Amino acid sequence: MTSQGTWIDHFPGNFMWSNATLVTKGMAPYGAVALGEIDQVCERLRQRQGEPHAWWEEWGAMGARLEKAAEAAEAEGRRFTAGNYYLRAGMYYFTAERFVYPGEQKREIGRRALDLQTKGLLRRYPNIEKVEVPYEGATLPALFLKAPGASGRAPAVVLFDGMDNCKEMSVLFAGLEFAARGWHTLAIDGPGQGESLRLRGLYSRHDYEVPGAAAYEYVAKRPEVDPKRVAVMGYSFGGYYAPRVAAFEERYAACVCLGALHWDLAGWQLEVQRKQQANPANTAQSAFHFRWIMGHLDDADAAIEKAKKFSLVDVAGRIACPFLVVHGQDDRVCPVDSAHKLYAAVGSRKKTIKIFTAEGGAAEHCQVDNRQMGIDYIADWLAPVFKAA
Repeated sequence: MTSQGTWIDHFPGNFMWSNATLVTKGMAPYGAVALGEIDQVCERLRQRQGEPHAWWEEWGAMGARLEKAAEAAEAEGRRFTAGNYYLRAGMYYFTAERFVYPGEQKREIGRRALDLQTKGLLRRYPNIEKVEVPYEGATLPALFLKAPGASGRAPAVVLFDGMDNCKEMSVLFAGLEFAARGWHTLAIDGPGQGESLRLRGLYSRHDYEVPGAAAYEYVAKRPEVDPKRVAVMGYSFGGYYAPRVAAFEERYAACVCLGALHWDLAGWQLEVQRKQQANPANTAQSAFHFRWIMGHLDDADAAIEKAKKFSLVDVAGRIACPFLVVHGQDDRVCPVDSAHKLYAAVGSRKKTIKIFTAEGGAAEHCQVDNRQMGIDYIADWLAPVFKAA
């Protein structure tokens, strides 16, 4: 790495780019990206911060380079090597797509990213299965990761993404650890997430117990899964989705919130808009991303109005299952006070809050600076819950 900036803030003064880069760096422990490749891209971007198309051009160029390497390896019969290249190429395309305005170009980059990530995952992890979860007359795309050492009916975790992520990421950073402990994982792109948003036009909804119930019913019918030992987990924006699911879908044995979403979603977005008007580089999101997810790309007021329904104020008290909220003290996307508010409001008598600090590590948003620490804590917490269920 270069001496300019820090590992956390690769582009000092540009939180938007730094945060997106950190999310990508966070996938390095799982072989989904390479820090040297990221550094090459970022060194070129450092000279182009004033150019509107630089972000997707540079990340896309790296993705295209690795895609060609993957195809060459595949043609020569080096399937596992091809899988590594496909996976990294897909991840860089997914990063490239982040700040592209919704339209045909964004859709095509997103399609390519998801396709390449899937090719990589299926070649590297034969215990991952691409599945479709029945949902309101259609389906939701998901990845089911079988725990290789599990016998009989084993526990499972239903895992919903955040605002800027996809199932192809979470199946790695969480699913691999859960599999090592003998638990299956259903990493799913719910409405407003990943493939469901990008390729199927499914926008977010406040009543996430509907896709949550669909996910439970799918995993509960699988012969590998113990229906009495299924947990629901969400991270970042999923920090709203998972508690909402647990509050209304009582068949889940536990709920994990990796990063509590803002207590007042509409108020948070109004503040984000204010910051974007002053200096877009000071926010983690693009100006359009939230509107896109809400299904109101061209109407900011309508997006805010819809966001008012996304509240746990009158919902968290309904949660009765064992509950865990994990948060970073230095989270600059969702302030840590949201975690404390959520913990206080949850009705469960078996609830835990874990705040990671800078001294101990993993203090950034959803522990992206050291994701393994966050997932280890979650898995250690889930183990006795599953045992008791």
